[in-house]
Amino acid sequence: MNLRFLTSVSPWRDRVLALVAGLAAALAHPPFGILPGLLGYALLLWLLDGIDGPRPMRSTFLRGWLAGLAYFGLGTWWIGEAFMVDAANQGWMAPFAVTAMAAGLALFWGAGALLYRRFRPAGAVRVLAFAAALSALEWVRGHVLTGFPWNLPGETWRAGSAPSQAAAVVGAYGLTFVTVAIAAAPAVWRQGRSGRIAVGAAALLLAGLYGGGLLALNAPPPAVQPSAPKVRIVQADVKQSAKWDAASFQAIVQDYAALTAQPYADGKPADIVVWPEGALPAAINDYLAPGTWVRQAVMDSLQPGQLLLIGGYRYEGAVERPVYYNSLVALRREPGDLVMVGVYDKHRLVPFGEYLPAEGFLTAIGFKSMAHLGDGFAIGPRPAPLSVAPGLTVQPLICYESLFPGLARSDPGVRALVNVSNDAWFGVTSGPLQHLNLASYRAIEAGRPMIRATPTGVSAMVDAKGRVVAGQRLDLGARGVIDAPLPAVGSATLASRVGDWAFMLMLLASVAICIAISRITGQKFAALKDMG
Repeated sequence: MNLRFLTSVSPWRDRVLALVAGLAAALAHPPFGILPGLLGYALLLWLLDGIDGPRPMRSTFLRGWLAGLAYFGLGTWWIGEAFMVDAANQGWMAPFAVTAMAAGLALFWGAGALLYRRFRPAGAVRVLAFAAALSALEWVRGHVLTGFPWNLPGETWRAGSAPSQAAAVVGAYGLTFVTVAIAAAPAVWRQGRSGRIAVGAAALLLAGLYGGGLLALNAPPPAVQPSAPKVRIVQADVKQSAKWDAASFQAIVQDYAALTAQPYADGKPADIVVWPEGALPAAINDYLAPGTWVRQAVMDSLQPGQLLLIGGYRYEGAVERPVYYNSLVALRREPGDLVMVGVYDKHRLVPFGEYLPAEGFLTAIGFKSMAHLGDGFAIGPRPAPLSVAPGLTVQPLICYESLFPGLARSDPGVRALVNVSNDAWFGVTSGPLQHLNLASYRAIEAGRPMIRATPTGVSAMVDAKGRVVAGQRLDLGARGVIDAPLPAVGSATLASRVGDWAFMLMLLASVAICIAISRITGQKFAALKDMG
């Protein structure tokens, strides 16, 4: 009877363990930072290898999907906070949105598990096959429907830490492959001599991540030149709910203006002032129109020659059919007016937030009106550097764009990345803290410092190694400014030069190694062998 009982609960035990595996891997990410949770990948590999019974492919997908459900459930639960800003109309959608997001993203892990099972080699080398399959599907996740590469496994390491420096060489996707391979290796420990070799190789690779990263971090940094631009980042701590109140608009404008005009400790004004995405809750065309009191207030807050970078929405085209863009606008304060010197329009838009996939169909069935979704933004051109002053070129990344490896390649003329984001939508949750970590990886990949401005936190100055510069951070709920010289430009990185090609070569190499070892040992691929 006891044996029958154990047999009956085994499938449920494995499903629970799959959830535990995904939850552990998610807890390894900042802001939690419980790095032993990386062993969740080893647990998942062990579960996939232990599948038997009449429906192995279905069980494989289910375990991968359950692990992904827990991983993304913890990693993206904060999106529910955005629906509570307008709780009367949208609050009911919060639990459905969080569940649908986690369940949808988990499909990629289920597919990765299937891919691994289909081509799984025999022996301990299957660690490479598992890492290749999962990281390949993570790459797909970063590209489907504009992509959502939130919390890639390679970004588990705190940005600016020693292991994170590998992103400068292989990018976040390449570091995902390396991280999963290291973390999954203990699953093959009992494979005999080959298993122990695999675990030893993983330990050496982990030591290499830390050793190589420490060498990169301890290298003498380029000196900050006296002529380096001075930056003021403004964080007014304006909650998203306050922006819906028209009566608050004047107070919001005055708050940003007052912080911008605040005296400088050394008496030397900043060359660049940065306001976050959605700083003022109105169209840029309207509040900066000639003769408006807002234009005058903004101009009065700046000193002649100062440059203001401000995030917001703007429109173009006919009045009856305007086209809206989520933009970063560069303004220079001249003696008698504000002059627009550059505009950047967001390229990567948030599905269901800034644009509606399959809009015609979803509108026809009533989803758009039921969810109270307005007209979306138009897609801007592919991100390109923006020249804002003679000798000063920046690469803007608006909010969601800072998640994407490859959007911030280091053009030789780029002095800094500028990431403006409206994380006020997500309140005091783990979301904004995660976003800071993920965005900082773009600085590592590009070898460029990053100026990051948000309405409610976390705003920061990040150096070219992905580290928040000491004392140059405003946390959640803080109100104030950051005054700092722009950190020095780092060395050109391999990741910025070759993009995803380094990752693709790693995938090809892992497949070649699996095939070669299988031939040497005379063993067929396990999946093919199972098929007879």
